[in-house]
Amino acid sequence: MSYVVDFKNVTTSGLEASPVAEALAGLRANEARYFMNKYKHAFEVVPAGESQDTLAYVNRILKEERDLAFAAEPLETARFQVENIQFAYVFYADGLALNVMYTVDDPKKRAVGFKLSEGMDVPQELEGKFKFARQKSKLAGTIRGSFFVIKGDY
Repeated sequence: MSYVVDFKNVTTSGLEASPVAEALAGLRANEARYFMNKYKHAFEVVPAGESQDTLAYVNRILKEERDLAFAAEPLETARFQVENIQFAYVFYADGLALNVMYTVDDPKKRAVGFKLSEGMDVPQELEGKFKFARQKSKLAGTIRGSFFVIKGDY
């Protein structure tokens, strides 16, 4: 059952299995606010168990581009297109939020982004492979983020 993320009244609904559920909910709300402010798009999430196609898409890109596979349980996903950009999100139980940004008409603007919820450790799969920048958010506290550019076609 999908639902639109409310960034004014942040809730841990769907993320209760995470030890950093509050911070992950803030991170999810931060993403929802960004899409509403920039694109006037409502950020809608689906339980991971109901979105195997999105998980397969993201996992394929991670495997083929960087030989990555996350051990953490995926809790929710989102997949949509705004303007000429396709987005896919996965929110994991350990507090990781991963997004794929894939421009339809410009292969130079395609990337996978990682955002770490406040209070979580860098996942073992990313340890030493990426440098994380810090960003402050009213909704999510301190977010640490990194990314890599997608070279293939998906």
